[in-house]
Amino acid sequence: MTDDTDAKLIEQGRKLFAGDWQFIWASPSIETLPPMQGLEVAFAGRSNVGKSSLINALTGRNALARTSHTPGRTQELIFFEGPEAANFRLVDMPGYGYASAPKAKIASWTSLIHNFLQGRSTLARVYVLIDARHGLKEVDQDVLNTLDKSAVSYQIVLTKADQVKPAELAQCRIDVEAGLRKHPAAYPELLVTSSRTGAGMPELRAAMIKLIGERS
Repeated sequence: MTDDTDAKLIEQGRKLFAGDWQFIWASPSIETLPPMQGLEVAFAGRSNVGKSSLINALTGRNALARTSHTPGRTQELIFFEGPEAANFRLVDMPGYGYASAPKAKIASWTSLIHNFLQGRSTLARVYVLIDARHGLKEVDQDVLNTLDKSAVSYQIVLTKADQVKPAELAQCRIDVEAGLRKHPAAYPELLVTSSRTGAGMPELRAAMIKLIGERS
C-alpha cells in the first residue's frame, strides 16, 4: 500500500468516525439480536482490557460506550451505529475471563459470545483487544480458537500502549506475534493503540475503511 493510499484511508476514517454515532441496541441473548444489516465489526477482549474506552476514542466521544473500572460490567452485546449512509456498526462484546463473576454468568456470557461469532453473516471482523501490559493469556487463546473455527476474520489490537515502556511494548509485540503463528486465520498485522493518547486510532479507523471497501 502506498503512502497516498494510507493517507486517503486515514482521512476517510477520520470523516466516518467524526460523524454521528449512536447507541442503538443491547442484546443479553442471541434471541434478542438486532436484524442483520450492513457491516459490523466487534470488539472482544478480557474484562477491563479497554473495549469501551477504545470505542469512545475511535468516535471522539467521551461517553458513547459506558466505561467502568469494575471488571465484567458489560454483560450484553452493545451495538452502535454510524452515519446512515455508512451502514456500519460497532459491537462492544462482554468481557471474558472475569474469574470473580458467578460461574453461571460466565457460562452465559461465554455462550453468547461464541454463538454470536459463529452465526452473524454481517460480522466482517472481530478486533481482539490485548492489554499491552499483560500480553496473550490462556483465556485469550480460547477465544482465538473459537474465531479460528467460526471462520470470522480477526485482528489483534494492543491496548494501553502508553502504560508500558517502549522496550516492554516491543517485547509484547514479539510475544503476541509468536503466539499468533499458532492461529493462521488471524490477520497478520498487529495494531498498537492507546485510548488515552489517541495513538493508533487513525490506523484502526483506516483498517475499517479498507474492510468496508473490500466487503462492499
